Amino acid sequence: MDRREIAGLLAYMGRLDPRTMRIDPGELRDQVDQWQELLGDVPLATEYGWDARTAIRSHVVTSPYPILPVDIARQWSKHSADRLARHTDPVPSADPDDVESWRAELLGTRHAVLAGQRPPNEQAAITSGATIDPAVEARLRAIGSVIPPAVRAELSRYRPTRAAREAAAVEGRPDPLAVRCQWCQALAGEPCRNRRMGLDGGARGNARRAQPHPSRVDLAAAALHRQETAA
Repeated sequence: MDRREIAGLLAYMGRLDPRTMRIDPGELRDQVDQWQELLGDVPLATEYGWDARTAIRSHVVTSPYPILPVDIARQWSKHSADRLARHTDPVPSADPDDVESWRAELLGTRHAVLAGQRPPNEQAAITSGATIDPAVEARLRAIGSVIPPAVRAELSRYRPTRAAREAAAVEGRPDPLAVRCQWCQALAGEPCRNRRMGLDGGARGNARRAQPHPSRVDLAAAALHRQETAA
């Protein structure tokens, strides 16, 4: 801002907050000098969202203290940093082999964004749009999972517990591993364990069972029945 713009800004500020007005010509001159020293690199307004008068009005509304030139300078710095953070460097039109011209164009674009002379070059965010390739959509419907059916079937012999749970879900049978086993105390989601009693009355053995305990199967069936009845 030049001295004329600073003087106009101070007059606007004085109308909003009379405490900042200077009547004495010498004090007014010193005030203009001080504000120009701190706001000489700050524009009065730009075409892309900045206006020093808006910054003054916001401060007067939200703060009980008289506004200082550093308050406007800080708001301008924040505004510029936000614009640059949203900016993505476009590909320069200069010859890539001309390193100096390429770099100068990039820096010139960034400086223009910082100075409010041009809007930031924002890239469109990745969204979950409705445009899906029909071939991809058909494949997703056929697979129904990140693991294709053929691969899942091949893995089932290495994961018998998971395969049994998936088969139960498909066939609508109760899933014993969905509940806690009251016999071996296996938590929900964990397979049952062989439980043998020692001579001292304590439990012995911790081997996994290929099949859940019958009481756990009955408990899962009762839980499934309650869910179906409630539905």
